[in-house]
Amino acid sequence: MFWYWLFAGPALLLAFFSLRGERKRAAYLESRLAENGEYLPPASVIVPVKGEDEGLRENLAALAALDYPDYELIVVARTGADIPPGVLPNRAKVVLAHGGDPHTGEKIQNLLVAVRATRKRTAIFAFADSDGRPTRRWLRALVAPLIEPGVGASTGYRWFTPQPPTFWSLMRGVWDAVAVGRLGPGDCGFAWGGAMAMRKETFFEARVPEYWNGAVSDDYALADAVHAAGLTIAFAPGALTPCFERVTARRFFSWARRQMTITRVYRRELWWPAIVAHAFYCGGMAASVWASLRGHRLAEWALIAQLSPGMLKGLNRATLAKAALPECEPWFRRHAWVHAMWQPLATWIWLIVLAASAFGNTIEWRGRRYHLRGDSSNIRV
Repeated sequence: MFWYWLFAGPALLLAFFSLRGERKRAAYLESRLAENGEYLPPASVIVPVKGEDEGLRENLAALAALDYPDYELIVVARTGADIPPGVLPNRAKVVLAHGGDPHTGEKIQNLLVAVRATRKRTAIFAFADSDGRPTRRWLRALVAPLIEPGVGASTGYRWFTPQPPTFWSLMRGVWDAVAVGRLGPGDCGFAWGGAMAMRKETFFEARVPEYWNGAVSDDYALADAVHAAGLTIAFAPGALTPCFERVTARRFFSWARRQMTITRVYRRELWWPAIVAHAFYCGGMAASVWASLRGHRLAEWALIAQLSPGMLKGLNRATLAKAALPECEPWFRRHAWVHAMWQPLATWIWLIVLAASAFGNTIEWRGRRYHLRGDSSNIRV
């Protein structure tokens, strides 16, 4: 049984240690969601557009109808052909970047031009993605933490709520929700580009444009700039963003591999522990199944003990997301259970994706191919 416990032992420890901090995270989310959001300086919301996204018109309409007293909405694209006809809300200000820098990601080139096109009185830069549909309180939630001492940026995250769901659309949600479990009280290790905000003065004092120059990943580079300035990133659960689009298996694996390839190049300290932990976790699961089939009753209980914490944590993530997204309560009533029951399968998919991302530094992003090269401060084309 030595080889069995070599995998099953660490897998059990990983499973139970994964529950650490869940109570504090739940308390933090509750306190953040109860905030009134009284800090409301003029803001600019910037959303890059690159072709058609499922529900793009509705997503941009949601960004144009935020519950915030003074903000402008800037839709930025490389050229006018990147903005599909009939999707722009009336209040949107359109900026065309016409970027041609071969060493910087197209999205970042768009963002840099949009930042320069904001109103002079703007005090807050907020960044959104075109495939998310923010709630009305999204901007208030992002802005609220920025008044706190030492906070350089705030971030929300996405929550996939595909309508109507398909197997791989739901699986993507279960797979991706793991990242939400890393966001909570204290400093966050990363920001998500679809919901992040900074004070204008902090944006320039932290030299974000310099960190963006030559980068592919806008959010990782922004997080590096914030942390290099000695500031923190605060999680704003009220800025959790529903994403309604559906995917096929091929699109899911292509998207997931791209996420993990960027992480491997740019956040090795996250990627390496993840692949080692999933190798032991899946190895322990397989060892318990094998031992159970050979008649070892203890292995059956070990398997239950290993799977239960992960399933419980998945259900807890869905419960907290439901509290942050009351508008999506019907979806959670029908589909929240997958975040518990599909966790074992999602763990194996995590291992497959991590293994696939271990090879090659080339990704495709919105029709453009990038070769990633990591250094101490940036991802380069």
